[in-house]
Amino acid sequence: MVSDSDLEKMRKLKDVNGLIKALDPEDGKKIREHAAYILGDIHAGKKAVDPLINILNDEYWPIRKAAVLSLGRIGDRRAVEPLIKVLNDDYWYVRETAVLALGIIGDKRAVNPIIDALKDGSLNVRCEVVDALGNLGAVEAVKPLTNILKENDYLIRACTVTSLGKIGDNSAVQSLVNSLNDENYLVRVNAANALEIIGDHRALPYLEDALVNSKGESQEFESALKRAIDVIRNR
Repeated sequence: MVSDSDLEKMRKLKDVNGLIKALDPEDGKKIREHAAYILGDIHAGKKAVDPLINILNDEYWPIRKAAVLSLGRIGDRRAVEPLIKVLNDDYWYVRETAVLALGIIGDKRAVNPIIDALKDGSLNVRCEVVDALGNLGAVEAVKPLTNILKENDYLIRACTVTSLGKIGDNSAVQSLVNSLNDENYLVRVNAANALEIIGDHRALPYLEDALVNSKGESQEFESALKRAIDVIRNR
């Protein structure tokens, strides 16, 4: 039986073969989970991809989560289709990590499945989805993302305006302009930052009006507005 101290020795030696062997069911759940995480920590490379894919259906969800994360960290595109399937896992922890992993890998095959995951029942998963779509620069996600700006949870609205800024498509400008009047200051700040990144001159009068009407309510918001105005004017 492999012990945790054995695994740590393998980590130091970057013993990929030993860690892959430790994924075997005879070594117990916790050891297998630990081994799966270490394979990602050491960026084990192509040799570890198939063994990690093989445990994505393990009955113990922490092992699935560990495998998903490590596949994302290794970044091999062979993992994309198997990770897309994991978006339907029974446990939101695993689904959330699958979205993160797909965002890290950055393969466009994942865009539409990740957009579909905006319907997930877990807020944690949906927040990760919003972030991943921004990192992927998925222009096709602009419309479904703007729909989220009508939701009640301010955190997901704040994440969404940030992702719209990362995507950088002008079709999001009107929705971002509307978010300058959001009831939550974090959403307003992020919207100003997003408009700065996009740099569309149509946003200027709205940014200027927001600055006039802010009346010192939030220094952070006013700073973001001034910065956006300056950047857009000088383009």
